[in-house]
Amino acid sequence: MAMSASVPAPPQLKNGDRLTRREFERRYEAMPDVKKAELIEGIVYMPSPVTARQHSQPHAYLTTWLGTYAIQTPGVTVHDNATVQLDLDNEPQPDALLRIDEARGGQSRINEDDYIEGPPELVVEVAHSSAAYDLHDKKRAYRRNGVQEYVVWQIAEGRIDWFQLDGGAYKTQSPDDEGCLHSMTFPGLVLDVGALLDDNPAAVLARLNASLGSEAHQAFVERVQGA
Repeated sequence: MAMSASVPAPPQLKNGDRLTRREFERRYEAMPDVKKAELIEGIVYMPSPVTARQHSQPHAYLTTWLGTYAIQTPGVTVHDNATVQLDLDNEPQPDALLRIDEARGGQSRINEDDYIEGPPELVVEVAHSSAAYDLHDKKRAYRRNGVQEYVVWQIAEGRIDWFQLDGGAYKTQSPDDEGCLHSMTFPGLVLDVGALLDDNPAAVLARLNASLGSEAHQAFVERVQGA
């Protein structure tokens, strides 16, 4: 009996590779030691090791903020570092995101492979600076695919930009008189920018919790539950 030839292992992912999404997934799945890789506009990005104060702590603050909102808002889920299948050239792994469940009228879904497919309503990224690809190629991919809101914390500049999709273009939201930014898609989701930049997450959550008792948030909960 002839012996079957063994199937060669896929080539390793390398930063800067130009791949189809299918080939990207094949190589990524064969590298379980790699914790994060993204395909943005057909190009592979493999971030450097994660620093403590410059990335992982800000990431944790933002995830806690979104998680607090999701816990109080049935039909809305928070995800941390989830793979998102946007289109054939883009498979990002955003730091955090909020999505409305597909059964409640959301624009993304959880597919049979347990990946998010389609654009989440809100995506959050922590970037070292405004030069990062988060504010260029990735931002264009999110906009083109219909991510309604995109929040980027630029650590080096001490700046937070909240982009909202309007007429196919991202427009930067200006803080209100109290220095807060508000979601249009998720009523009640408010961010105290000054408190976050001053390393005061307790104040960020206090401001959010006060907003979660608002009539706008309760009306949103009722609307989502009734969808």
